[in-house]
Amino acid sequence: MLFDSFYYKEKGVFLQTLHPGAAVALILVFLLQVLVFSHPLYLAGSFGVIFLTIWAAGGLKAMKNYLKFALWVVLVVLAINPLVNQSGNTVLWQSPPLPLAGRLSVTLEAVLYGAVMGLRLLNIVVIFCLYNLIVHPDRLLNMISRFAHKPALIISLSTRLLPVMAASLNNIREAQQLRGVDFSEGSLKKRLDRYTAMLHVLMISSLEDSLQMAEAMQARAFGSGPRSVYRRDLFRPRDGLCLAGSIFSLGATVYCIINDLGSYTFFPQLGSLFSNAATLPALAAVLSGLTLPALLSWGWNWCRYIRLKI
Repeated sequence: MLFDSFYYKEKGVFLQTLHPGAAVALILVFLLQVLVFSHPLYLAGSFGVIFLTIWAAGGLKAMKNYLKFALWVVLVVLAINPLVNQSGNTVLWQSPPLPLAGRLSVTLEAVLYGAVMGLRLLNIVVIFCLYNLIVHPDRLLNMISRFAHKPALIISLSTRLLPVMAASLNNIREAQQLRGVDFSEGSLKKRLDRYTAMLHVLMISSLEDSLQMAEAMQARAFGSGPRSVYRRDLFRPRDGLCLAGSIFSLGATVYCIINDLGSYTFFPQLGSLFSNAATLPALAAVLSGLTLPALLSWGWNWCRYIRLKI
């Protein structure tokens, strides 16, 4: 199923063994950088490091499915932004006079601005892909539930809704096909009737599952007293190393923000990529800490000594 790529699947890779706090810290630092930086080199470097991390997590196939959706949005941004954004001094094309709109100009600055914003969108999409690959939702919510168990339960049920319904819908479809129902033949009305019947079964199944969930919670005396913990996540050396890398990268990010190293001028004329001598060293510092989890993952796979020590 296509939707299998959009939720967590246990693969036994190194990055999935990280403490949920260390894994979420890595995701948040990635996300912070993508949101605050507008420099093309910084965004391209972040995309490269995220790609390496997803590769280390064995998620290139899942990343491909994410990008199938995101690339269409990026193409729309690339097409529309130069037409609605008339800023910029370098005119690439100008339309003849149009009623009410006048002349439309396409500038190099607007085209590159749309491209960089599209790159930022791709970064955000692959960050969420990485999150779904390495962060087990139950382990994360188990950590949060120590402080707020009722909101954590609501979040857990909400995040499970789409995967569970997708799996149930697939099972219902397969059961109908075994009974001779063909969803691809017949008129449009007949096919809609078949899908409507399938959704009706899905609704009944979902209601039955909710009743079973309520009975299970009542049998476990949910909310009747202090919460017990079945599984505790250990904080191991690998978690400390990855968390230290994230903190180092966060400090470098704050330094770049304070010294205006992560920004870039698009309008009215494109600025220089290397206007500041500290641009590349700062970029290397920002990305070095975030590269550590991928490097540890490969070391964990190929070196038994590293596996034993971390």
